Amino acid sequence: MPRWPNRTEDIVKGGFSTPLDAPMVPAFPFTFRGCQILTLVYRTDIEAIRALMPEPLVPTGAEVMIHIYRMTDTQWLGPYHEVNVMVGAELSGRAVGSYSPYLFLSSDIGVAHGREVHGQPKKLARPWLDFRGDLIVGGMERNGIDVLTGTMPYKQTAADIGQLQAIFPFATNLNLKAVDHIDGTPAIRQLTSRSLADVTIHECWRGPCTVELRPNAQAPIHRLPVREMLDGFFWAADFTLVPGQIIHDYLKEA
Repeated sequence: MPRWPNRTEDIVKGGFSTPLDAPMVPAFPFTFRGCQILTLVYRTDIEAIRALMPEPLVPTGAEVMIHIYRMTDTQWLGPYHEVNVMVGAELSGRAVGSYSPYLFLSSDIGVAHGREVHGQPKKLARPWLDFRGDLIVGGMERNGIDVLTGTMPYKQTAADIGQLQAIFPFATNLNLKAVDHIDGTPAIRQLTSRSLADVTIHECWRGPCTVELRPNAQAPIHRLPVREMLDGFFWAADFTLVPGQIIHDYLKEA
């Protein structure tokens, strides 16, 4: 009979997850291959961003990126779709990157990993990405409501991923990790940072985009209202998720 990792020395190791005989959450690193991403960029109200950003993070601009991912081949997780809503953020003297007030996935493993490890506010939903003639269309449904619909022209203008990165450095993701003890007292209150590794860009295209948001109290992307639609990007890539770092510990610094 195989021995499951039930000993103390197993449990205290990094990368440990339950159930003992079929762990839910993968250990680092794991790789995403052949990802297709529609990134919608628009301008919102800076005060709306501030209202959703935990101090001491501060916004670096009024732009919002919504990445709609078709993950075609992900180690451990398998194929799934994801929506990541990002805004530019900075922790003075320590980190500059993107903060994600909302993330939505069709994968229960992805939801668990994002929340348990990164502190990302992931929820289950039904994101999707499609090609309809000369239009790239992406969106998300939750609770039977089409919360998000975005479009851009199909591969009309070649671009460089650096043009998207110049808006704010989205590959570095800053997150608020909040976990309580069983007695209700705070166990973890941290700002975490992680960056993608081994990034290979296969193609990148740019064009005008449209963004439509529909209110949903359990997926309130509408709290970042669309004030000006900017350009969209469609790109394909491989990348690896690796360990990150703690950049601010609220309990230690309180």
